Amino acid sequence: MNSKITLYSKKALIEQMKIYAKEQNSSVSKIVNEFFKNLLKEREEVTKKRKKSQITDSLTGILHETQGDKKIYDNYLEEKYL
Repeated sequence: MNSKITLYSKKALIEQMKIYAKEQNSSVSKIVNEFFKNLLKEREEVTKKRKKSQITDSLTGILHETQGDKKIYDNYLEEKYL
């Protein structure tokens, strides 16, 4: 369902956008809609990256490798593959 929105801007900018839209075989409304969609998509992507980063950051440092752990793992690999 479409809905109407009223935007206020400088007259010169509106005239330039009308010319641009005509050159693109589009309308100012379509261009504004695409801009809004891209803006929201970008925000969603940033939010996803931020969440991933928070999860990764929360896991950083949980596992500490010690020499004993490395030796145990090396022995395991040797027994498994040699």
